[in-house]
Amino acid sequence: MIIEGWHQVPEAARGATIALGNMDGVHLGHAAVLRAAHAARPDLKLAALTFEPHPREHFRPDDPPFRLTLLPAKATALAAAGASFVFALPFDDAFAAMTAEAFVEEVLHRGLGAKHLACGPDFAFGHRRGGDVAFLAQEAEKRGMGLSVVPPLLHDGEAISSTRIRRLLQDGYPERAAEKLGRPWEICGPVVHGDKLGRVLGWPTANMWLGRHLEPARGVYAVTVALPDGTEAKGVANVGRRPTLGGDPQTRLETYIFDFAGDLYGQEIGVRLVRFLRPDAKFAGLEELKVAIAQDVEDAKAALG
Repeated sequence: MIIEGWHQVPEAARGATIALGNMDGVHLGHAAVLRAAHAARPDLKLAALTFEPHPREHFRPDDPPFRLTLLPAKATALAAAGASFVFALPFDDAFAAMTAEAFVEEVLHRGLGAKHLACGPDFAFGHRRGGDVAFLAQEAEKRGMGLSVVPPLLHDGEAISSTRIRRLLQDGYPERAAEKLGRPWEICGPVVHGDKLGRVLGWPTANMWLGRHLEPARGVYAVTVALPDGTEAKGVANVGRRPTLGGDPQTRLETYIFDFAGDLYGQEIGVRLVRFLRPDAKFAGLEELKVAIAQDVEDAKAALG
């Protein structure tokens, strides 16, 4: 359940043990913070507190999109990690100006009635990130709230972080990103109308805009697809701007779903990147493109087993 804000919080959601952070991607490190929050007070409801939009989106709106998970997907992943409630606090100018002490008193203590908190060692909050973990420990103790500070989770000798996962995806290593996420990285969104060229070529595709999602390495991927009916299908997808067709102003994700017949327009699907097959390429014409797609389909089927 997503609760947007800290005013008039339903009584059922008050008095929880709360994991704090942006939690973009909800990776294995974030899951460890949720586990620590629960382990400290297994008698309480487990909640996660996050900010929406991501503070970086608020302060640097002209940055290229970087999000691993938008709020609905983030809430789904947090629920899968055990959270009963997700507090998505609106991050605006007023919130950005709130002092660190006011955040502890008004939001955590009075607004949410938090009984215990958990976060990573780098968690910072309040105006100009004025509050750190030492300050949080001191202020939480004054108000009878416990605090668990969870060290970063290491994988292959390095700390798991959203930044590292983004870099792996941008470099074309979705399977290495998946090891740190604990699941394949997924782009969720509605299927939009394309120009129906895929149909003409014999490979009808489900088209999606990346929107606020991070743009992974452009090219062709073996994917699995979470369909609206709850089933999962296999497929091959292209992330790019279609250079053979003159180029697009925005990056799109086009997915050919194997053995699928149905209308997905306007419905939400999730495309999960499994393996990077080849970079985006410009072909001399449609015939050459058709041959390449046929090879991509074979390569994706082999990669997916």
